[in-house]
Amino acid sequence: MKGLRKLELLPHEWIFGSFLVIFWGRLLISVGPLDPATWLYFILLLVNGFIILWCNLRETVVAWFLRLWFYPIVMNVVFMNMKSAIQKIGGNHFDGVLADYDKTLFGEILSMRAQGLVTPILTEILSFCYLLFFPYLMISWFYYSWRGLQVFKKLVIGMFTIYGCGFLGYSLVPAGGPHLAFPELFSVPLVGWAITRFNAIVVEKGSNGVDVFPSLHCAVSCFLLFFDRQHTPWRYRLYLVPCGGIWLATIYLRYHYFTDLIVGFALAWFALSLLKHWERTTTIR
Repeated sequence: MKGLRKLELLPHEWIFGSFLVIFWGRLLISVGPLDPATWLYFILLLVNGFIILWCNLRETVVAWFLRLWFYPIVMNVVFMNMKSAIQKIGGNHFDGVLADYDKTLFGEILSMRAQGLVTPILTEILSFCYLLFFPYLMISWFYYSWRGLQVFKKLVIGMFTIYGCGFLGYSLVPAGGPHLAFPELFSVPLVGWAITRFNAIVVEKGSNGVDVFPSLHCAVSCFLLFFDRQHTPWRYRLYLVPCGGIWLATIYLRYHYFTDLIVGFALAWFALSLLKHWERTTTIR
């Protein structure tokens, strides 16, 4: 019991855990306790709680890495399940609302304004940049895990603060993006070559159809960029230009509204600020 009295949750465990509780509660109300989706989120909460308690009792490096690596795994489980779960809750798509914000700011959806820039070469380049997000994310997990527990703990705190808030945004403001909601508005096709076609397939097969607000492509890449700036400056210099390409690609490729990007960058700032505050007030074990 002595270990239990010392139990402390990390910031991302409060935030991502709150998302799991809120979404589980909404499923419980909408489809009842016996629905498979309700059971899934209940099991994720139980496993999360068990791992945290076990780590708190053992306090070994292996237990800590298990506690931290739980979140990349559960993030992928939740992401792939979210569309069907939101359909069970009965959430409406908010593409019209998000498009209206673009129209208020720019007179039309910002992606439509970008049509004047479309060329096959630019489409190919920005498709490549958009795809770079995935290796950037995965390499960062493994790279900082290899760097040791202390720095990996900081990475996970910041990143899964973003994913917890971002997934809550997906669940409360589901939207498909301009390319799905308003394809008839675009008169200039996005024509490229092999990379453009491959990126289109990845997005079509990998998107859950509600992953627009906020833009986690922007939020996560921005957080990683400035995390690298502090901990691995050569990675910051390497990814600075590609990250700019990722952010431009979200609009150019018609995946996001401008509001999604603004909220995504705000999320990155929030995660970096929260992490800085946590570092000042906590001794990393």
